[in-house]
Amino acid sequence: MSKSCEGLIKEVAKCVARSECIRAGGKSAKQCVREAPPECDNLRHQLVQCKTGQVNMRNRIRGNKGY
Repeated sequence: MSKSCEGLIKEVAKCVARSECIRAGGKSAKQCVREAPPECDNLRHQLVQCKTGQVNMRNRIRGNKGY
C-alpha cells in the first residue's frame, strides 16, 4: 500500500467507527463502508480518487496528490 492514501484510510475507518451504522446495527464495518454513511461519504469519495490515482499512469509519473 502506498503511503499517500494511508491517512485517508485511517480517517474513513474512524468515521465509520463513529457512525450510527456500527453503533445501532449489528453490521460489520465492511458493510457499513459499502453503504457509505452520509457523514463519511466525502471521505470515501476522496479515498476512491486516491486509489484510482495510484494506478493512473499519468498520476504515477507526477505523483499522487494524496492526503
